[in-house]
Amino acid sequence: MPRQSNQEWVRLSMRTPGILIFGMVFAPCGLLLDLIATVAPNWRTLNNLPNIPSTQYIEQGIWDICSASTVSTQVTCNQQDTLYFNNQIIPIAKGLMVASLIVTVIGLCVAIPGVRCWKDRPNWIVAGLGGILIFLSGVMTIIPIAWYTHILTNISTVTSQTNVQVGYCIVLGYIGGIFEILGGFVMFIGICRCCGGKNRGETRVEELTSGRFNHQKAPPRRVEVPNINRARSPARSTASSSVAYSRDSMDDDVSFPRAKSPAPRTVNPGYSRRPYDVDL
Repeated sequence: MPRQSNQEWVRLSMRTPGILIFGMVFAPCGLLLDLIATVAPNWRTLNNLPNIPSTQYIEQGIWDICSASTVSTQVTCNQQDTLYFNNQIIPIAKGLMVASLIVTVIGLCVAIPGVRCWKDRPNWIVAGLGGILIFLSGVMTIIPIAWYTHILTNISTVTSQTNVQVGYCIVLGYIGGIFEILGGFVMFIGICRCCGGKNRGETRVEELTSGRFNHQKAPPRRVEVPNINRARSPARSTASSSVAYSRDSMDDDVSFPRAKSPAPRTVNPGYSRRPYDVDL
């Protein structure tokens, strides 16, 4: 089977395809959320600590640990907890989150030249490769976030655990990872033409040319107006000279002035000579 050339497909619009716009919007949003989840020290929160006022709580992240209070805005960070940072999940989460950020940036750098919003036809292969990298970065974000959430209460620390809650970094990490997975996957499906080219906003040339004539409007139908012939009666013509027209009679006489035919001409039967034009 001969290979289909690009000349058989045409773009219906000069705008950037929707799947590329979707990916280029979701990927930076996911990158920003993952960056906040990586550097912020709030993967989990410890409340109701023993020998500590109930208004104080501890926020633990993968890089730092902070102590805060509900009655003041003062936050004390750089607290030491060797037992917490020696857990297996902490170094793995550090490596995967940093790698996810780097891969996302590389994926965006590859996808931007492929999208080529300044040209009428994008480079789908380059954009698809960028989508794969963004998809993988989202997966690398979800893995440590899900693992940390699964063993949330089992992570050892020097502080007694009485009330452990999920921090906002876990929520932001989930949302950012999902954004990157969706954006990368949608950009990747543009690497192949499917659904009749609808994923790329393209259509076949023959479909476009054949549909141009099939969708033409039919010419307007001509309607013939009937010719109405009304001969005026002699009685009415005689009475019209002496009696004023009534409203009904005026309506009858005025209606359809162009459709009326002239009264028939009479010829004198007793005239034996050849008729002339004045006799007709």
